[in-house]
Amino acid sequence: MVDKKIIKCPNCGEDVERYRNPVPTVDIIIEIENRGIVMIKRGNTPYGWAIPGGYVDYGESLEEAAVREAKEETSLEIKIIRQFHTYSDPERDSRQHNISTVYIASAEGRPKAGDDAREAGIFNRDNLPLDIVFDHRKILTDYFEKKY
Repeated sequence: MVDKKIIKCPNCGEDVERYRNPVPTVDIIIEIENRGIVMIKRGNTPYGWAIPGGYVDYGESLEEAAVREAKEETSLEIKIIRQFHTYSDPERDSRQHNISTVYIASAEGRPKAGDDAREAGIFNRDNLPLDIVFDHRKILTDYFEKKY
């Protein structure tokens, strides 16, 4: 499905097609040694628990975005272990078509909510929160089952 609309060229006034493309994001599964993985409770809609992550800024690599978003939302300095998988279902985020590249990272210490996170916690497979947003439950299932 191509999503395009006609707009006016700001220079010549002619009709031109504007194409909308999916937006790149990153999510980070942060492992805290022998304790579990970090999740944040979102302060913005959609509300609920999520893996830390966010939008990639223009001029920023995916890895740089992952490190920045992890720091902003959890106050943790992370070490990226590897790229996990990319999730691209157009329905994964009800706000718009986002494509997320997920990283596995490690960190030490205690996460502290920051940026748009209201709360941060450490969870394992057996005590995940019920209200997980986006497709993050699927991502975590894939992670715990070592699918990728």
